[in-house]
Amino acid sequence: MKLISNMITAKYLSGFGNEFATEDARCPGALPDGQNNPQKCEYGLYAEQLSGSAFTAPRNSNMRSWLYRIRPSAVHTPFEKTDRGNMTDDWNKAHPNPNQMRWLPFDIPNKKNKKQDFVQGLSTVCGAGDPMSRHGAAIYIYTCNSPMGDRCVYSSDGDFLIVPQQGSLLVTTEFGKMLVEPNEICVIQLGMRFNVSVMGESRGYVLEVFDSHFILPDLGPIGANGLANPRDFLSPVAWYEDREVKGYEVINKYQGHLFKAVQDHSPFDVVAWHGNYTPYKYNLKNFMVINAVAFDHADPSIFTVLTCQSTRPGVAIADFVIFPPRWGVTDNTFRPPYYHRNCMSEFMGLILGKYEAKESGFMPGGCTLHSMMTPHGPDAECFEKASKEPLAPVRVADGTQAFMFESSLSFRVTDWANKTKVDENYYTCWQPLKKHFTQPTSSAVQAQEGPSKKKLKK
Repeated sequence: MKLISNMITAKYLSGFGNEFATEDARCPGALPDGQNNPQKCEYGLYAEQLSGSAFTAPRNSNMRSWLYRIRPSAVHTPFEKTDRGNMTDDWNKAHPNPNQMRWLPFDIPNKKNKKQDFVQGLSTVCGAGDPMSRHGAAIYIYTCNSPMGDRCVYSSDGDFLIVPQQGSLLVTTEFGKMLVEPNEICVIQLGMRFNVSVMGESRGYVLEVFDSHFILPDLGPIGANGLANPRDFLSPVAWYEDREVKGYEVINKYQGHLFKAVQDHSPFDVVAWHGNYTPYKYNLKNFMVINAVAFDHADPSIFTVLTCQSTRPGVAIADFVIFPPRWGVTDNTFRPPYYHRNCMSEFMGLILGKYEAKESGFMPGGCTLHSMMTPHGPDAECFEKASKEPLAPVRVADGTQAFMFESSLSFRVTDWANKTKVDENYYTCWQPLKKHFTQPTSSAVQAQEGPSKKKLKK
């Protein structure tokens, strides 16, 4: 996988939601001066706007970019339905399952037996809502061993948040190239065409949101700085290829189905672009952790990197939350995650290392789902250890990166996920939890009540 890193020197523009302007150095002056849509663009280019919001959305939430390309993206044959493998939106047809669920690491096909690219390797684990009504979310696993070649894909349903777990990804977009490695993430927003190249076995997680776009969470009393800082988000600089291709395939995810069109050229022919609607990447090691430093346990929302908000204030369609390396220093506190029943759905994945609350069973490339109001928390081994260990300052999660997709939606697991890599023994990690309760003696109760209460009883 290091071969990709050595071959690519990617260049980026820094900032989250910024107004960017960039042109390929091979075509200076490709960006129009002072307007979006001149009668004739430089170099014979076509002007094309990509809208990420309604034209009339308020200025602070209005998202669009202008692309200056060799051919308009409309130049392709009609879309026809194509095979979507294990990617589905048919979760409503599956039977609901409220149990705690855990999956072992998903298998990556052996390239000698089966070549599989990023799109072919997308499998739906669970979902909720409906892309037709633009409300809901879906969670996928991807497993692949081959580049997409002369194919690209885009979603007409929602934004893709991609979390590589194994193997680096070279993501080529209409806006330029991004190299995304494990412990980094990238977001490909609604409608953006992209191609994924790999140089070996690759696996990871994808969260798609249908309602809106990902934003940075508000910081409230934290102040102006902290968590994921805007400057650490990177968007690609303009890069183009003018390449004739016989039978280039454009895959469109539309209303949960895949459709294929064909064109005779590369779609990555954007010479220049400007705007605030872009793909972007982020390195999780840059997350500025804020946590409790006196006593008790901060809620995991303090680790939110990105959020897609619903119309209800403070309630997310989905939060992307991480559990990064940090110091644990709280006094008189059970420091691992507490036992919990949540009105949100919690899907967890593990990029590397061992998760603090379950050091066995939950493995990189696997995942868990704790549905609404389904109880969960540390396994018995973790509880016993954390209840007795000295409360000195200690490093937590070094060499580990776990994450969570948390949602206000009630996810339903697909038939594929109910039959694939399910750990049937997951529930047993809580069975050894012992009863530690000791009944107080009558003299101890009287001593606690004090003289006034004794007198009242008489």
